[in-house]
Amino acid sequence: MQPSQLRSLTTESRNPHTMRISQANPLEILQMINEEDMKVAQAVNRVLPHVKTASDFADESITNGGRLIYMGAGTSGRIGVMDAVECPPTYSVSPDVIVGIMAGGDSAFSQAAEDVEDSEEAGKQDLIRIQLSSKDTVVGIAASGRTPYIIGALTYAKSIGAKTVALSCNEQAKISELADCAIEVVVGPEAITGSTRMKAATAHKMILNMISTSVMIRQGKVYENLMVDVKVSNHKLKERAITMIQHVTNASYEQALKTLEAAELEVKTAIVMLQAKTDKKTAKNLLHQTNGHIDKAILRHQS
Repeated sequence: MQPSQLRSLTTESRNPHTMRISQANPLEILQMINEEDMKVAQAVNRVLPHVKTASDFADESITNGGRLIYMGAGTSGRIGVMDAVECPPTYSVSPDVIVGIMAGGDSAFSQAAEDVEDSEEAGKQDLIRIQLSSKDTVVGIAASGRTPYIIGALTYAKSIGAKTVALSCNEQAKISELADCAIEVVVGPEAITGSTRMKAATAHKMILNMISTSVMIRQGKVYENLMVDVKVSNHKLKERAITMIQHVTNASYEQALKTLEAAELEVKTAIVMLQAKTDKKTAKNLLHQTNGHIDKAILRHQS
């Protein structure tokens, strides 16, 4: 892309509402930033149909033994990694089901390595390294929509039949042309020109949260609005698990604790045990038969 084309991108444009931000007092600075941030949710709302398509792709991939893979460079890569690494403790999903790949590798997460985003081959090779298959869904994240690393990744992913999603913050983004689903969430110029770690990154984090959370709900890892597949790995999470069991079953604290421990700290198993008035083995079998959905497991037991 020529310099003149880069400057024409919305993400590189100057924001007329913050032209005097350097002369503003501290409270005014915060107000200007906050006013810009309030535009983000509206921009995300406008692309929800496309986010739904991405969720469909990811749900189908995971249901069929594939993966949801986020790829990005710089801030975009960090956001993808953060969303991916938070899913195992929240939903007890295997770390290799939702994967975050960052240009430059793990070290680039904590120390910027901006030049690595310029290699299309690096994007391709990172997917080859994890043995990408046609069962997988790849989400390429680039605020500008033109990052070579993402272009290389999406081009390779599509060539082998994987589902591809392009997530950018510019209309008619280059990466949109390479994807089965294009999400162009246009949040407008940043408060600080070109600082896409601000509104663009916020929008992308919201969308990745939506994709992963909606898929986990569809996979039966949420009941009502409770994270019933949480990995009980410390005291705080054990107390949260007991509270969830009480909310759903109206059991006493002591009964919820006893059942949770009998269920080997599996919240869903404990809930089914109490609601269906059955033992651990039967509860686990019911959940297995219904792909982990609590409501379906209870109905199956009652039928």
